[in-house]
Amino acid sequence: MAHHNHHLIFVLSSLVVIALVALQGTHAVQYDVTNEAVGTPGGTIFDNQIGIEYSRQTLESGSAFIWQIFGQSNEADRKNVQRISMFVRPVDGVASTSGDQIQVSANYIARFSGDVKREITGVLYHELTHVWQWDGTPGPRTPGSLIEGIADYVRLKANYPAPGWVQAGAGNSWDERSDVTAHFLDYCNSLRAGFVAELNSKMRTGYNANYFVELLGKTAEQLFSDYKAMYAS
Repeated sequence: MAHHNHHLIFVLSSLVVIALVALQGTHAVQYDVTNEAVGTPGGTIFDNQIGIEYSRQTLESGSAFIWQIFGQSNEADRKNVQRISMFVRPVDGVASTSGDQIQVSANYIARFSGDVKREITGVLYHELTHVWQWDGTPGPRTPGSLIEGIADYVRLKANYPAPGWVQAGAGNSWDERSDVTAHFLDYCNSLRAGFVAELNSKMRTGYNANYFVELLGKTAEQLFSDYKAMYAS
């Protein structure tokens, strides 16, 4: 009897391990956050109003949100990223991403007036998109305007728009600036559910302006003209 119980416990514990592995996916992504600006005005605001644990949770939930937007429920559809590291540093600008490393400016945190926690959450959604999105490499590279526009589209859909963004319908060309592109992509996605996911998927091996025609039957310029006309009426 005792032997039977031990066997049952072993089977159950094995099932629990299998369930945990299934839950995390085969490669759970590791998220690290480091404040390298401790003691600076921005570094102090980061510690007091945002914090390492909140940032880590945002990287985790933000990644899951991006996989959803990109229709990447399967790991095989995603970039192979094992670890994402975020650093708060006393640098200029707002934030930047290189590979799987995100840098957030402590100087920007210090000078931002308004809800800094909400703003940095939006910044992280944007920068995280750069980690996960396909950019055309190794084929013809996706134009920077579209790469940035998709990152702002994700930020828009997460409901963390930046202060100072234009309203939907604004702009003179679809790729004029990233907030204009974000609203335009939202319009394109309304014409074909999953458009942004399909566009991103196509850019896994290269970029072609004709992707808009393939997916929506019109060039980006024609679509932008329709979009402007819709807001004019």
